[in-house]
Amino acid sequence: MRNTVFVLGLIAFMLGGCSDKVKEVQSSGEPFGMNVACADFGSIFPGTYNKDYTYPTDSDLVYWQKKGFRLIRMPFKWERLQYELGGELNQYDLNKMKDFIVAAQKRNIKVLLDLHNYCRRFKDGGHRIIGTHGITNEHYAGFWKKIAQEFMKYDNIYGYGLMNEPHDLPDSLSWFCMAQLAIDSIRTVDSENTIVVGGNSWSSAKKWLDASDTLKHLKDPADNLKFEAHCYFDKDGSGTYKYSYEDEEGTPEKGVELVSSFVAWLKENQLKGFVGEYGIPDNDPRWEVTLDNFLAYLSENGVNGTYWASGPWWGKGAAMVVPTYKGGQEYPQVRVLEKYLTTRK
Repeated sequence: MRNTVFVLGLIAFMLGGCSDKVKEVQSSGEPFGMNVACADFGSIFPGTYNKDYTYPTDSDLVYWQKKGFRLIRMPFKWERLQYELGGELNQYDLNKMKDFIVAAQKRNIKVLLDLHNYCRRFKDGGHRIIGTHGITNEHYAGFWKKIAQEFMKYDNIYGYGLMNEPHDLPDSLSWFCMAQLAIDSIRTVDSENTIVVGGNSWSSAKKWLDASDTLKHLKDPADNLKFEAHCYFDKDGSGTYKYSYEDEEGTPEKGVELVSSFVAWLKENQLKGFVGEYGIPDNDPRWEVTLDNFLAYLSENGVNGTYWASGPWWGKGAAMVVPTYKGGQEYPQVRVLEKYLTTRK
C-alpha cells in the first residue's frame, strides 16, 4: 500500500511539474493586447487637457487586467509633448504619460508608446508632412531621443512605436530615411528597448510587399526592431465597416488572407512582427469568426497584436470599440479576444 501511495504521489508530482511547464510554455509567447485611445483625440493642437483630449489612467486598465491582457498600445501626439520644434518636452503631458506607465507597471502590464502622427505635425494651420514647412527629419528624430531619455528607465516599456500609419508621402520624401534617423537617435541613449516600425501606406498588411518591403534594410545596432502592420477586414480596409457583412465582402478567412503576405515577409527576412490595429463591429457574429481565425493564424506564427480600440472618450456606435469598463453587458468581441492572451510561440 505504501509503495502504491508513493507511486501515485510520484505520478501526481510529475504531472504537476508537467502542468507547470505547460503553463510556462503557454505564457512564454508574445502578448496580445488593446489600444487605449484618447491622448490622440481632438483637432485643436496642442489643445486643452480634458477638453480636447485626455490621457488614459489606471481605471482604463482594470477590466483588461482582469481579462488577462498584459499589453496596451497608447497613442499620443507629438504636438502635445513638444510645443516647439527642437524644444523641451511639455512636462505636464509628460507626467500624464508617466502616471499611466506607472499604473500599468503596478498591474504587470507593458505599454507600447505609439506616436500617432501619420508622418505629420500640426503647423501653420494644417497637418504638415515631415520634411515640409520647416519640419525636418532631425526635429522628428530629436523628439524621439528626448522621449527615449524619459522612458527608458521604466521596465514595462514594450517598445517605441516610431509612427502610426505613414501615408501619402511625396516621392521626394522617404519614411525609410525618417525611421532610420529616429532609430539612430534613440540608440544614442537607449540601447535595449524595442523599436517598433510602422509600414507605409497606412501600415497596410495587404500592401506591405509593395509599400514597405524596403524597411527590411533598416539597421539597428541593438538588433531589436519589430515591424508593425495594420489589418481591417472591411472592403476598403479602413475599419469603418459602413455596410453589411456581404457588402463588405466578409468571409471567415478574410483576415488571414489579408495578413498572410506580411507574415510570410517576416519569416523570409527573419524579422519580428506585430499587428498594431485590427477590429470588428459588434453587429454581426460572422465577423467574430473572421477575427477568431485571424488571431489563431497570428498566434500560430508568433505574431502578436493590439485590438482597436478601447478608451474613455469613445461615443456610442463607434465601429469596433469595446468600452466594457463603463459597465453593462460584455461586448461580443471580448469573447474572441480573451482566447488569445499570448502567441503560441
